[in-house]
Amino acid sequence: MEVGFLGLGIMGKAMATNLLRHGFKVTVWNRTLSKCEELVQHGASIGETPATVVKKCKYTIAMLSDPSAALSVVLDKDGVLDHINGKGYIDMSTVDADTSSKISEAIKAKGGYFLEAPVSGSKKPAEDGQLVILAAGDKALYDEALPAFDILGKKSFFLGDVGNGAKMKLVVNMIMGSMMNAFSEGLTLAERSGLDPATLLDVLDLGAISNGMFKLKGPTMLQNSYSPAFPLKHQQKDMRLALALGDENAVSMPIAAAANEAFKKARSMGLGDLDFSAVHETYKAPDRSS
Repeated sequence: MEVGFLGLGIMGKAMATNLLRHGFKVTVWNRTLSKCEELVQHGASIGETPATVVKKCKYTIAMLSDPSAALSVVLDKDGVLDHINGKGYIDMSTVDADTSSKISEAIKAKGGYFLEAPVSGSKKPAEDGQLVILAAGDKALYDEALPAFDILGKKSFFLGDVGNGAKMKLVVNMIMGSMMNAFSEGLTLAERSGLDPATLLDVLDLGAISNGMFKLKGPTMLQNSYSPAFPLKHQQKDMRLALALGDENAVSMPIAAAANEAFKKARSMGLGDLDFSAVHETYKAPDRSS
């Protein structure tokens, strides 16, 4: 199976590499083309533009940073629309439902097929092929994409109409971001109260709120280590989009709103390119932004 892959950030690079390791022929593109070179060592070909990639491949996957980038790759000069007629486009970026709908309409108007398929998971699950794929849109394209999804993820969901995948991903990331803030508060409270935060991690892991995120992130947070598996600036973007979804549906979200403010504060402290767990720093040193 031959696929195109647009976007080689932390997630895209791991996902494209996985496909190559499992025998897929992959043609890659990234806005900074030099990022493609490492994939060439694994057998990838390089497309100089998104249009070049789509022209070559029956199916093209995108994993881009935000709504603006997702729209640009499709709509701009030398973009996806140039050669999408009769082909499938799968956007795995995390965007809002409106952005996904705009992309879908543009693709279909040119005779292409569209599937949104944002993923739950960060760098390590992407490397291990353990993502959770939240797809919506063209069901036939979903069925055709399953061989690739089976490599990239441990479970795929088909959620119906375009927009539902985007909404589900925003809800998931809103919960994750809110939990990370509560976790950071708890670690700080334990330490300031004279307790060993490492012991707190052990206690949490044995109780009803034990979860993979606390287990994975807790030890590195205690070491002040925030190597980016999921950059904080992207988590804050997802919180913002989730809050907008709440506005659209008249859902009160005070916890998510407070979490968003903490991520914004972390960005103002210059932590945006670190892992989203670096929001912990805003609780450890609340006076740093003053």
